[in-house]
Amino acid sequence: MKPIILHFLLPALMPALFFRIAFSPANVLGSRTRGLLALGVAFISGLASLATAIKGAKIRAQSGKNALRWTASTLILVLPFIAFLLLA
Repeated sequence: MKPIILHFLLPALMPALFFRIAFSPANVLGSRTRGLLALGVAFISGLASLATAIKGAKIRAQSGKNALRWTASTLILVLPFIAFLLLA
């Protein structure tokens, strides 16, 4: 898979999905469902950001060649988690 897709476009789906759910009208999904979906997306995104941070740290310790790509993925994936904390 191309690095631009793996490290930028795929992680960018999580913030897009989170903000789509969080800013949808309450009458579309209902308040409870919307909150639970946003919580789920933020939780999954937070776990994925931990995984990419660990992967980036391992790569940086070995060669450091692609560590910045993994760091960018981590920063993109942590956005929904931070936004959930700020919106809650």
